[in-house]
Amino acid sequence: MDIKRPPRESGVETRLFSLAALVGLFALVIAGATVWLLLTDPVTVAESINSGEVTPLVQSLVGAIYDALVQLLKYL
Repeated sequence: MDIKRPPRESGVETRLFSLAALVGLFALVIAGATVWLLLTDPVTVAESINSGEVTPLVQSLVGAIYDALVQLLKYL
């Protein structure tokens, strides 16, 4: 009596799915931080868009993400 087993997923498919999930999670964090920054510090966002210089925007985004991680770790 032969038992049919479903084919195993290859390692490439699993890794590709993990990579896509990681990229999606990163994009979600950046998008959320951008919306949060737009709501909490619209002057920096407007100034960055107007001048075309993204350095203040990136610094504010990194600061917002860092603060969120610190608060999350304090909560845990």
